[in-house]
Amino acid sequence: MSATRVLVLNSGSSSVKYQLLDMRDGSRPAQGLVERIGEPSSRLKHTPLGGETRERTGPIADHDAALKAVADELAKDGLGLDSPELAAIGHRVVHGGKTFTEPTVIDETVLAEIERLIPVAPLHNPANLTGIRTAMALRPDLPQVAVFDTAFHTTMPESAARYAIDVETADAHRVRRYGFHGTSHAYVSRATAQLLGLAPEEVNVIVLHLGNGASASAVRGGRCVDTSMGLTPLEGLVMGTRSGDLDPAVIFHLMRVGKMSTDEIDTLLNKKSGLIGLCGDNDMREIRRRIDAGDEQAKLAFDIYIHRLKKYIGAYYAVLGRVDAIAFTAGVGENAAPVREAAVAGLEELGLLLDPGLNAVRADEARLISRANSRVTIAVVPTDEELEIATQTYALVGDN
Repeated sequence: MSATRVLVLNSGSSSVKYQLLDMRDGSRPAQGLVERIGEPSSRLKHTPLGGETRERTGPIADHDAALKAVADELAKDGLGLDSPELAAIGHRVVHGGKTFTEPTVIDETVLAEIERLIPVAPLHNPANLTGIRTAMALRPDLPQVAVFDTAFHTTMPESAARYAIDVETADAHRVRRYGFHGTSHAYVSRATAQLLGLAPEEVNVIVLHLGNGASASAVRGGRCVDTSMGLTPLEGLVMGTRSGDLDPAVIFHLMRVGKMSTDEIDTLLNKKSGLIGLCGDNDMREIRRRIDAGDEQAKLAFDIYIHRLKKYIGAYYAVLGRVDAIAFTAGVGENAAPVREAAVAGLEELGLLLDPGLNAVRADEARLISRANSRVTIAVVPTDEELEIATQTYALVGDN
């Protein structure tokens, strides 16, 4: 029996998300989540294909214990890590810098480079590394593949990737625009082309990944030429708790006048800004409920969010020159019809004609929401980062 299954692991600082995918048919024999690792209230939720979700609570000390617990749950369904059907383990790694431009089989050299990049991804790369090392210890004979969030964006030209600061300083400290959510942007841009019945090489797409974290990308012929996030995931769109674009002098002002420390400003911009900083909520459903109830603060937060989004649509229209489609994805992009409507309202001269009836429909599949005579197609394309990671992993090692 050939090995056709890929286990996808997304190791966060206190969580592990996982999905087991069968690349023969795209089915998912199992998936789950371990959260609050290191706390007394740790929880593991495991769902086998067609079965009931199993949940267990209690202390899970670290990522090593978490992955062993995942392996135990998989084994109960006959899907253990020792299964001959398991071809590889694919790991989401947030930051690959300029080094990693494609999925990479992990060895000690790769691990060392991911570790070297920790200063530009201090919240993510250490957790990714922990998950990788634990998985390698559990199955040292199995191919382990790193799929990098930044890889899709490495095709950006230097004119888009460089900041206008002293070159020697920038190079010494690896200061440049890397971009994130790359697996989502890659998947959605290709899926949008497929929805149009075209090859990715034939299509120019603006992808709007709108979740609690949010980013936009300009994709020309299947290659990213610009994206909104930069050195870190803080740059760009207004997000759930992150400010997005900001005059850098605001930081100096807060240090000098507000007497705030670097850590306090970091916390402010990453965790207390964006929608939650503007109105106290980062759930778009609650913000819309408050707007409907006449809450002016919620309305202002929504308007600021949409204003920034429109600016990026316009900017990336200019970057691409020709736009064939705009694709909304991720939690807000897929589910918040008022966001989609507001984002393209007034852009009719750019060829964006939304169909209100289609926009109001809720569905799980990719779909068009533009009018038949819209010059630019407007689409909702559910993202599937796990499938993208599994696909890239299997393409690299599946036939070996």
